[in-house]
Amino acid sequence: MNKLTPSISLFRGVKRLLLLLSFLPISISTKALPKRGSGEGALALTLSDCIALARRQSVDAAVDLGELKSAYWQWRSYKADLLPEMAFSPSGSYNKRYTSYQQADGGVSYVRNDYLGAEASLHVTQKIWPTGGTLSVETSLDFLHQSGKGGGNQFMSMPVALTLSQPIFGVNHQKWNRRIEPLRYREAQARFLSETEGVAMKAISLFFNLILAGEQVGIARQNLQKAEELYKVAQAKREMGTISENDVLQLKLDVLNARSALTNSESNRQARQFALRSFLDVEAEIEPVVPENIPRLHLVYDEVLRHALENNAFATTMRRRQLEADYNVASAKANQRSINLYAQLGYTGMAENLSGAYRDLLGKEVVQVGFSIPILDWGKRKGQRRMAESNREIVQGQLRQQAQEFRQDIFILTEQFNNQAEQLRIACEADTIARKRYHTNIETFKIGSISMLDISDATKAKDEARQNRIAQLHYYWYYYYQLRSIALWDFEKECDLTVDIEKLVK
Repeated sequence: MNKLTPSISLFRGVKRLLLLLSFLPISISTKALPKRGSGEGALALTLSDCIALARRQSVDAAVDLGELKSAYWQWRSYKADLLPEMAFSPSGSYNKRYTSYQQADGGVSYVRNDYLGAEASLHVTQKIWPTGGTLSVETSLDFLHQSGKGGGNQFMSMPVALTLSQPIFGVNHQKWNRRIEPLRYREAQARFLSETEGVAMKAISLFFNLILAGEQVGIARQNLQKAEELYKVAQAKREMGTISENDVLQLKLDVLNARSALTNSESNRQARQFALRSFLDVEAEIEPVVPENIPRLHLVYDEVLRHALENNAFATTMRRRQLEADYNVASAKANQRSINLYAQLGYTGMAENLSGAYRDLLGKEVVQVGFSIPILDWGKRKGQRRMAESNREIVQGQLRQQAQEFRQDIFILTEQFNNQAEQLRIACEADTIARKRYHTNIETFKIGSISMLDISDATKAKDEARQNRIAQLHYYWYYYYQLRSIALWDFEKECDLTVDIEKLVK
């Protein structure tokens, strides 16, 4: 009996070894996984292509372009308002009615009035922005045909008349507009460029959300495949008595959880796919290409701030709001008194025929001055002036606070971007280490020298490291374009972000 024992033990050991080897899987790497979206009709999209599509055909880009067009035509209208304006004004009328007439003896009688009238005028008006007045040159002709007894034709001409309308001691609205409107238009241009970069930032987020969702699907598939293989190994070990029933059940539960995770991740990927396709307005299935090459940049806060103060809409908005506050104060002060000058010089002529109306011209001179000075208003205008001055102080305080926050945000964002390159490098290295550790633990479990807790911990660490790598890559590009949107500066090409406004609005 003792002689047979070694032979039986050897036979059982060989049997167990052969049974175990039959379940050993081939080592799997992430490269062996089938590619997502590799079916026909998939659109391989790089990050730069995604941003270009978003800027060209997304709804957000269309809204931003609409706002730019509105600002452009407002600017064109303002520029046109500074140029001479020519207008031709013809009119005509016919009247047949009875009107009261007071005679020399004081009696009143009714007489028939039957006449045809026509008039036309051509005038050119020019605003004088240094003084805030208006200068116009006018020529006109009036015609009157009286019907009935004693009727006839009458012509009255005004070959030329020069008219000046000038407010005195009032606020010069035109002069203030020449200072405010250019800032408003420049602000709209800078805001459009910032919003264009904002469209890029949204595209980046949706792009990396889809990449992350795809990675989660790949992770879920790999985890399911590994869980199924480990469950088979555990069953073999259970038959050999080298593993407990509890561990086998735990591995069975891991298989079920992995299947559930795969279903959820696939559904999430479809939702992210739909979100990006809707944003880019494309029909094809999108296969995002993970950007491996990143620009090696180190940004200096002072340089970023300088570009932001020169280009960003915020700096222009600050100057515009300060000018508008000053303008409101000046308007409130001007409302305390009002003096207007109206003067007209020209010639006029009257005759029964057209040619005679332009002979023997008579001079025409009109000078009119009107003023309004409040005597008793119960402090209303004084209160309006004080309120405007108080509002200006509030605006100045708000601008100082916003300027501090603006500088602080740029400093923090610059530091985050400079730090993000190192964070990305660490995340890539951690991803590599976590995957190696996971595969090592899997192989170790197969020979029975590692626990299920170690397997679970390694799996979790591998999944988190891979997702963190994608997240850090997302942050890097998001911070980069966020800095571009603030500074309106291309840090790679070292030039301003510009756009051809005339080409866009046409």
